[in-house]
Amino acid sequence: MELPYQEDLPVHLLAGCFNNTSATYKFYWFLAVLGRVELGETKVLKRDLFAEMVGHAWYTVNYFRVSFGKQDKLQEAIMSIIAFEGLTIDANRNDIFSRLSGSQNKATLKELRYFNGEVPHRFLSPWFSAADTQMAYAASQCFENQCLYALYADHIEINPAWVDYLKRHAGILRNFCYWNLAVYLQAKNPTVPDIPNKLIKLPVRKALTEQRTFWDIVLGELGSADCIYTNKKLVIGNYAVEHFLPYAFVSHDLMWNLIPADRSFNSSKSDKLPSLDKYFQPYFNLQQSALEIIQHKAPKNKFLEDYLTIVPDVSLFERQRVYEQLQPMATIAKNNGFELL
Repeated sequence: MELPYQEDLPVHLLAGCFNNTSATYKFYWFLAVLGRVELGETKVLKRDLFAEMVGHAWYTVNYFRVSFGKQDKLQEAIMSIIAFEGLTIDANRNDIFSRLSGSQNKATLKELRYFNGEVPHRFLSPWFSAADTQMAYAASQCFENQCLYALYADHIEINPAWVDYLKRHAGILRNFCYWNLAVYLQAKNPTVPDIPNKLIKLPVRKALTEQRTFWDIVLGELGSADCIYTNKKLVIGNYAVEHFLPYAFVSHDLMWNLIPADRSFNSSKSDKLPSLDKYFQPYFNLQQSALEIIQHKAPKNKFLEDYLTIVPDVSLFERQRVYEQLQPMATIAKNNGFELL
């Protein structure tokens, strides 16, 4: 992915900012800088930028449980700040920023200050050597090699030569940053699915209305089905469509991972992980019955294609084959911190 060219700017140096990264800091720092410039700020407090970094990474860490790597302190800072500030894991990014930028909690401020020694000067390493912090500050204040910003003790000042470029190409620059971040995090989480869709909090999750019609056909034919968790009778109009493996891990609505469940239990289950020892067999029995019914009653149903992502043909939806697909995913999810039911 290439950045838009501009003759009078060293765009190639900006493109090199994410080379040789060993933590997520540069990605989230640039997203923070870009967001402040879009708001019309050219002199930006470092504290505000560190608060923005936490806000941008919040959902990826807390909801999707993506690992940033053992040496990454941003993930640790977020977990500490939750306790210090009493914020929820699904807090709005603007609310997180407002809370942190105005916090007087000494522990919170210490967590934010840590990043001052890690990212502001090192982000400028494509323009000049950042090994010597004092020299990097001096070079930046002269906008040496047309660097992106000047460094000061408590703030940065955006190079006027870059302001229009950053504003005009903000969308492309943000996508460039997210693309590099996704590549970086996928390498840290090679067995975790769909990293790109775990980088931002979507405004609204898609309703499972169409998927419900699939299960209405099944329940209509069966008359009822037992909830695999509570054994309560499920009938058309009185059940929830729920993700067997947590949505926060799989990040999709494919039908092989969706089952009808007791509404009240579905609310309490949240993102907990079902034990395969206890729940796989009833899950499989329900899914197998559903496949047989849909193939007979609605053989052209588009959701039959969803099963082809775990078996080569719906006729091969067999216990051992399906278990061998789900078991590694369940293990990875557990290792990533998803709690068992």
